[in-house]
Amino acid sequence: MKTKKQNADFLHVGRKLLDWYEINGRDLPFRKTSDPYKIWICEIIFQQTRIEQGLNHYRNFIERFPDVQTLANAHTDEVLLYWKGLGYYSRALNLHKAALQIINDFNGVFPSDHNDILQLKGVGKYTAAAISSICFGKKIAAVDGNFYRVLSRVFADDFDVSHSKAFDYFSELALKMMPENEAGHFNEAMMDLGSEICKPKNPVCLYCPLNEDCLAFNLGKIPLFPVKTKKVKPTDLELTYYFVEFKDQFLIKQRKEDFIWKKLYEFPIQIPESFEKFITGQKKILHKLTHKNLTIHIYKVTLSSKKIFDQFSVDEEFSAITFDDSHQKSFPKPLENYLSSRFKGE
Repeated sequence: MKTKKQNADFLHVGRKLLDWYEINGRDLPFRKTSDPYKIWICEIIFQQTRIEQGLNHYRNFIERFPDVQTLANAHTDEVLLYWKGLGYYSRALNLHKAALQIINDFNGVFPSDHNDILQLKGVGKYTAAAISSICFGKKIAAVDGNFYRVLSRVFADDFDVSHSKAFDYFSELALKMMPENEAGHFNEAMMDLGSEICKPKNPVCLYCPLNEDCLAFNLGKIPLFPVKTKKVKPTDLELTYYFVEFKDQFLIKQRKEDFIWKKLYEFPIQIPESFEKFITGQKKILHKLTHKNLTIHIYKVTLSSKKIFDQFSVDEEFSAITFDDSHQKSFPKPLENYLSSRFKGE
């Protein structure tokens, strides 16, 4: 199937989208500002988090870290703590590193050049395009899954969205639709249309402002678009932890940055053979990451000697904390759930 987009009036379609957005655009706090710092934070938060889930996190994060300087000066643990509940913690680590980049490389001023924005840690093509268009008026399409879906359907375009050239291909298509000096609003309109109307499943086509122009809708072929052939098969991974406790304390250590759950806290992953007789329980947890299926075994080790507990803690460089103290640390979700159930007596 080949696209029929050469017959479309691109700007006409783009203008209809903007007219719809002017009336129906979502009232979101970060749309009341053109501050690149705040737009950057919101774009990173909402990359893998739904708007309704992330709004309070966005507000709390901005309240605690209102500018680049504050974020750069913060300790990593606190940044992770304010990210708690959003998942994909590498996003928070990258924000912190990028804030330091802005301080060191741009004298603390958020860069306005598109290529400079792309150099920031954790900032990809989509995020750089969103910031450049919304904050600096650059005519750049912020192509993401919403763009792929809407444009594929409107033009019945079978270009594979998993192809390495998909971003460039759909950027070119979007730019033909984008009215002059409207890049920011156009990108936000496309985001809203993809999120609220042109959904991945069960799109509400009858309420779409582009349904008269949408080839897939008029051909009755909405389910065929977008085309995506390349799928990443998840790998299976098995992990073992030991919840080592003495009275109201247990042991934790911060992870490094060389694998999943970077810089989050975890329980010991091994114990001395002499500890095995103190194992008093076991729990198996199944957890899914983007490309990994995890099977996690957690063994509860209840020690009867503070001397042994303290010695193991010192020898293996663990920290001993209470459950109340643990609220100030960020754990991988399955370990956080284990702690909650453990101290609720489940």
